[in-house]
Amino acid sequence: MTAQPTARPATGAAPAHKAEHVPTHEAPHDQGALTTHVYRDPADFASLAGEWDALFARCRAATPFQSHAWLHSWWRSYGTPGRLRIAAVRGGGDGRLLAVAPLTLAYRPFPVLVPLGGAITDFCDVLLDDAWTGPAGAALTDVLTALARTAVIDLREVRPGAAAEELFAHWQGPRRQLTDSLCLELPGMPVAGLIGRLPSQTGQRLRAKLRKIDKLAIETRAVPEHEVPAAVGRLIDLHRRQWAGRGVNPEHLSARFGEHLACSVSAMTASGQARMTEFSLGGVLVASDLTLLSPRLAGGYLYGASPVLRQRKVDIAALLLRHSAGHFGPDSPPGAALSMLRGAEAYKSHWRPEAVRNKRLLLARPALLPALLVLVARASARRTAAGWVKRWRARGAAPAGAAAAHASRRAG
Repeated sequence: MTAQPTARPATGAAPAHKAEHVPTHEAPHDQGALTTHVYRDPADFASLAGEWDALFARCRAATPFQSHAWLHSWWRSYGTPGRLRIAAVRGGGDGRLLAVAPLTLAYRPFPVLVPLGGAITDFCDVLLDDAWTGPAGAALTDVLTALARTAVIDLREVRPGAAAEELFAHWQGPRRQLTDSLCLELPGMPVAGLIGRLPSQTGQRLRAKLRKIDKLAIETRAVPEHEVPAAVGRLIDLHRRQWAGRGVNPEHLSARFGEHLACSVSAMTASGQARMTEFSLGGVLVASDLTLLSPRLAGGYLYGASPVLRQRKVDIAALLLRHSAGHFGPDSPPGAALSMLRGAEAYKSHWRPEAVRNKRLLLARPALLPALLVLVARASARRTAAGWVKRWRARGAAPAGAAAAHASRRAG
């Protein structure tokens, strides 16, 4: 049973959610006490949307995968009842949300707290108000320390520079930092600038491919919010046809994945955090693309393309990347990135992206050090097995479809 927080600023418009209360923290500059909370009720999670989005806008490190729409939709489609754990920090003199760590309880086989979003989420993180990173980060670490009495905290797919690094820095108990998925990134700029970075011959080839696309007069259409659910269905159908017989990731064809995209992308389109685009040739739909957006990052998440484009020798990757790069312009913030997300497929290398390795952060209390070490050992074993597969593949002996699960998402 949850308890009403007992330490709250006297004024402010923050809603009175039911939550476990953890001891208060003194805030700097006479801004009042910071209070920490754990929300377990999905109804409370839903009602946090407005505050969550406001915090998202104040967190420089946030990617589209930290939006309330993405995570709440994921919970509705993939969450297990009774396992929701959202750690939060309030304060700032008006009780506003200053930090949040969206987690769920899992068993592997011992208890672990993992980020909401699961395997379909490329970047996992917490949210910290940029103006309160130090104190709010310390307070969030303390509430997570309380939650870690019975579970190791396992933060997968943490992007370099993520807000979760603040928790790792504050953590007083056993901790480990491991490597996770490889991502490829380009500078956030229009396609002309991206081509300008390339060697002359490579740039000429890509310009020729884009001119060929232009000669075909492929029409583009931004999908409005109210059409997103139907457009998601068309996207997944194109994705299925594109990968027929080539080891498509079965999760991308599941009902729950389609439901999640329809729900999350509708809300994210309305808020400018997602853009669905349909491409037509002669009035016939030939490709569909979903790009997720935040002020400092755009990432092509999922696409589908008709075999007609390959028959016409269209470079699908060039078509989609040019469109995604159109998100950036002169007003884009410094350090903005066009992410190719997880995976190092060969078609991506044509654009000379930077390799960026995600992190895995493991946090525990001393009593759970053995469980933490088991997770470290398992990760090491998986890396060893992946190395064997890589060597087998180099000799042409890798199991069929070994690399298909991720490649099916954004391959060219």
